[in-house]
Amino acid sequence: MTEPYDYLKDGAEIYRQSFATIQAEADLDSVPADLRPLAIRMIHASGQVDLLDDLAWSDGLYAAATTALRSGAPILCDSRMVASGIIRSRLPRDNEVVCHLDYPRIADLAAELGTTKTAAAVELWRPLLAGAIVAIGNAPTALFRLLEVVAADPSLAPAAVIGIPVGFIGAAESKQALAGNDLGLNYVVVHGRRGGSAVTSAAVNALCGDDGRTGG
Repeated sequence: MTEPYDYLKDGAEIYRQSFATIQAEADLDSVPADLRPLAIRMIHASGQVDLLDDLAWSDGLYAAATTALRSGAPILCDSRMVASGIIRSRLPRDNEVVCHLDYPRIADLAAELGTTKTAAAVELWRPLLAGAIVAIGNAPTALFRLLEVVAADPSLAPAAVIGIPVGFIGAAESKQALAGNDLGLNYVVVHGRRGGSAVTSAAVNALCGDDGRTGG
C-alpha cells in the first residue's frame, strides 16, 4: 500500500507560507509601495520571483488604473482565460469584463482584416476603449493593434494597459513597443517572452485591491 503523501492541506496556511516565501525571496524594495501588491500577485501567479527582473511600469499606472476601476471603467480582455481569472467579487464597481472572441463573426472579421481573431477583436473594443482598462495576456497581435488604433485616434486611449502577452513570436517586441510608447499610455509589462493569462489577471486583481492573501 502506498504511504500517504506528506503535504500541506490547509488552504489559508498554504497562502500564508506562499506569500511569506515571496516576501523573503523577492527584492520588493525595487518596486514602489503602491505597486508591491501587484508584483506579489504576479510572482505568485507565475511561481517566479525573478519576474521582478523583467517587470516595468509607467509612473502613472497605479493612479490611472485604480481611478478608472473605481469609476466603473470596463476591463477589455484579449482572451477568455484572462477574463475568467478576474475575481468578480473584487471589482470595485461591478465593472464589466469584456472578451469579444465569442462574437459570431469574429473569424470573418479577422479574415477581412488579414489578422488574428484577437487583433480583430480590438476593433470591437472601440466603443468602450476610451478610459478603459485593457488586459492582454496571450496575443501580441492584439497589443500591436491596440497601439495602432490609439495612434490613429488618441481620443480612444485607455486609462491603463496591462500588456503581458506570452510567447515566442512578437511577445517581447509588442511589450517593448508598449513600454516605449509616445502616446501617453500608462502600462505594466513583463519584458521578454514570459507572461500569460494567469499573470495578467493577477495584475488586474491586484489593482482591484486584492493582494492574494485572502484567496483560496
